[in-house]
Amino acid sequence: MNTVLLCLILGLVAGIISGMIGIGGGLVILPALMLFLGFSQHLAQGTTLALLALPVDLLAAWTYYKQGDVDIKVAAILCLGFIFGGWFGAKIGLSLPNEIFNKVFAFLLLISAARILFLSHPESL
Repeated sequence: MNTVLLCLILGLVAGIISGMIGIGGGLVILPALMLFLGFSQHLAQGTTLALLALPVDLLAAWTYYKQGDVDIKVAAILCLGFIFGGWFGAKIGLSLPNEIFNKVFAFLLLISAARILFLSHPESL
């Protein structure tokens, strides 16, 4: 399949999933870039971060905001920590060898999946 077409389809699928349930980059695009395009963990991570910039997040957030489903105060406070955390996390991620980076990412995905699968009300924790 043509790389451009594959990327467009992947972006569409990830965008739909992200808009529906709030995930997409880390859980859909990053693994797909590694699987379908042979990207390293670092290259997939950087590419995913680059595409999730303002336009994608802004449109999805605006849609939720119009329905009254955004707490601006909480989002702003989280954003402050997220900016510095993202910078610090990128520094750590780039310092890790690709093999360890892959294992850390897979472990976090497994923990997240197990929590959602086995806890009936994870939001109450």
